[in-house]
Amino acid sequence: MAKTDIKKPYPVINILECKACGRCLLACPKDVLFMSENLNARGYHYVEYKGEGCSGCASCYYTCPEPLALEIHIPLKKEEAE
Repeated sequence: MAKTDIKKPYPVINILECKACGRCLLACPKDVLFMSENLNARGYHYVEYKGEGCSGCASCYYTCPEPLALEIHIPLKKEEAE
């Protein structure tokens, strides 16, 4: 399934920018993020999305200290898209 087919909010994580501080994990009320066991090119673990359950609240986005590490995509409602 392509990202454009997703009808619910979801986080997009730039794994190169993530520094594994864990603030987003603590901020997420839905517990849909987890710390990867893998390392990014800079030697940090990084956050991953479990694949479902994001409410689009953006708590993770607002607590992240890295400006390019995380964003929330919220698809337009059908009537807004037309």
